[in-house]
Amino acid sequence: MADISKEQVKHVANLARLALTDEEVEKMTKQLGDIINYAELLNELDTENVKPTTHVLDLKNVMRKDEPRDWISKEDALKNAPDQKDGQFRVPSILD
Repeated sequence: MADISKEQVKHVANLARLALTDEEVEKMTKQLGDIINYAELLNELDTENVKPTTHVLDLKNVMRKDEPRDWISKEDALKNAPDQKDGQFRVPSILD
């Protein structure tokens, strides 16, 4: 079983830009150690005949097939545009 040290907790807290008190470091060291020990129990499971999976449910994509089709003409799209020029929408500039 891998144990986590207070120094490792402090290092991870520093990377995450978290300021932990000594009491919090002590608490996190125990909690993270418990989590790691529990996760290591999974190594004891026999997964020899278990197929790799990306999701526990057999989901299918229910969206329509992506096929090109006629939608709207450029003229119709620009018809209600508040400002247009040379067949394109004009928008206020955001850069100087």
